[in-house]
Amino acid sequence: MEFPQQQKPAGDGKIIYPPGVKEITDKITNDEVVKRLKMVVKTYMDMDQDSEEEKQQYLALALHLASEFFLRNPNKDVRLLVACCLADIFRIYAPEAPYTSHDKLKDIFLFITRQLKGLEDTKSPQFNRYFYLLENLAWVKSYNICFELEDCNEIFIQLFKTLFSVINNSHNQKVQMHMMDLMSSIIMEGDGVTQELLDTILINLIPAHKNLNKQAYDLAKTLLKRTVQTIETCIANVSSSLHVSLFFHSLSTLNVLVMGKSSVSDLSEHVFDLIQELFAIDPMLLTSVMPQLEFKLKSNDGEERLAVVRLLAKLFGAKDSELASQNRPLWQCFLGRFNDIHVPVRLECVKFASHCLMNHPDLARDLTEYLKVRSHDPEEAIRHDVIVTIINAGKKDLNLVNDQLLGFVRERTLDKRVRPVHSHIWSITITWLNVLNIFFGNWPGQ
Repeated sequence: MEFPQQQKPAGDGKIIYPPGVKEITDKITNDEVVKRLKMVVKTYMDMDQDSEEEKQQYLALALHLASEFFLRNPNKDVRLLVACCLADIFRIYAPEAPYTSHDKLKDIFLFITRQLKGLEDTKSPQFNRYFYLLENLAWVKSYNICFELEDCNEIFIQLFKTLFSVINNSHNQKVQMHMMDLMSSIIMEGDGVTQELLDTILINLIPAHKNLNKQAYDLAKTLLKRTVQTIETCIANVSSSLHVSLFFHSLSTLNVLVMGKSSVSDLSEHVFDLIQELFAIDPMLLTSVMPQLEFKLKSNDGEERLAVVRLLAKLFGAKDSELASQNRPLWQCFLGRFNDIHVPVRLECVKFASHCLMNHPDLARDLTEYLKVRSHDPEEAIRHDVIVTIINAGKKDLNLVNDQLLGFVRERTLDKRVRPVHSHIWSITITWLNVLNIFFGNWPGQ
């Protein structure tokens, strides 16, 4: 799409300043520039979209404020005042901005983005102006103009990085709301979210960043919740086009596992952490990812299967998780790993069962048959953990342990191959079983 031809000022193009404002040039001091700009800011703040005469009268001034003298000015106060003027100019002249050169628009929005860094210091005497700038940009959705620029992604990435870097615990709810509105409008009203922009959001969810800036983590979570449908579509598109990728093009961890490629992405090593975080935010975000996890459960590499089993154990076992009921094929595929040829995988599944029984007693029937087989596992450590799993669940709530599971415990107390180091476990087990017998009478296996 081509931008319309740039508007031309009325008359001879001479710059007209508001009443009482003298010409602003590089011939005057910074203090004087700031003094005059404050009056210009006030003029634009008081204008609205219906002020046709004033819009035409001050058009040349609007173009002048986007000149290199202002955009590259070394004075912080000058840059802030100019940014406020430009934000109001986009509001007043909307939907057609007076700046129609792609390069000029890019320069302007990168300039405005840099000024938003001033939001970080809420105690600054200029903070109210920085807040006004943010509020204006969010309300007008000024950055949406950039959709027509070929390299708009560069602008959006810088904007998102800036907002995530400056947000802190001194910001009130209004600041957070405007940041959210600004970013969500870009995500939901554009043609899609690029991988680089998605990474800019996701990086705030990884443990190191989460611990470094809790407010950025919360902002990223809220943003993903608000834009879940758009973000899920973007993840699906990437996943579909790459077949085995989760998020990170050919650099993703799963591609490294499948393709054997080296990863240079900062996020690739955190892919499972991110999946867990996204699942907690909204399982819908992972709709297109789950088939990839099912695929990886069937990998020929035992370590790969182990990594995915550990991840899915957290997702299935989470207290409010409905994944097992909502995705039965994945659940059945996961249960199949109880019979995995790789010992660490079987051990991980058995350890998961205790947590799952406590949080999801409705899945006890599914787990019982697999625990029965593992109670006869050739590996002593696995047989031992089957008993520990059942005991731990029973200690929390006896109703979590059915007769069949109790029978496994009784049967294993007769195991002659138990290592001496675990003899105290069996003593406790036998005592526990005797207590059960007192309360419930004879039960299977006695």
